[in-house]
Amino acid sequence: MTTLILGLLIFLGIHSLRIFANDWRNRQQARLGELPWKGLYSLASIIGFVLIVWGFGLARQHPVLLYVPPLALRHLNALFTLAAFVLVAAAYVPRNHLKAKFGHPMLLGVKVWAFGHLLATGMLRDVVLFGAFLLWAVVLFIVSRRRDRGTGTVYPAGTLTGDVLAVVIGVAAWAAFAFWLHLWLIGVSPMA
Repeated sequence: MTTLILGLLIFLGIHSLRIFANDWRNRQQARLGELPWKGLYSLASIIGFVLIVWGFGLARQHPVLLYVPPLALRHLNALFTLAAFVLVAAAYVPRNHLKAKFGHPMLLGVKVWAFGHLLATGMLRDVVLFGAFLLWAVVLFIVSRRRDRGTGTVYPAGTLTGDVLAVVIGVAAWAAFAFWLHLWLIGVSPMA
């Protein structure tokens, strides 16, 4: 569990600099330059992610059951995850209504994904992993929306084309992950 927690601290910590140390982050970016800063940021993110994956695998070897969710919540999680994939796609597809309305649909997607997984799983490792991501996404969403209001940030208006693209890309990515990649990468079939 220690490796998982260390990975979460590194990965979510580096992704929380705008929350807790935005001035320091800006100074370092100015001092190092944009590309070196992005390189260090990416390296720290990759190290954190590898530790999360490794730590989660280690935690699977020592399961600690906290609660047993009803089977229906496992199926409901498939819908939560579908919505999460569409929200994440909306973060990258230009001019869609989700981005125009919420500004940060990726963070909403992480919240929906983490919440759905907390409903569907009951092991300590799951609560640590998904609970950490849920807490991080909630806090960062609030801070990001507050920053947007403070700076007067307005996102481009959504279009039907942007909406359709976000949904099609999100559903396609979700289907690939749900029916093939999740079992291959994580070792669990969410559709079983």
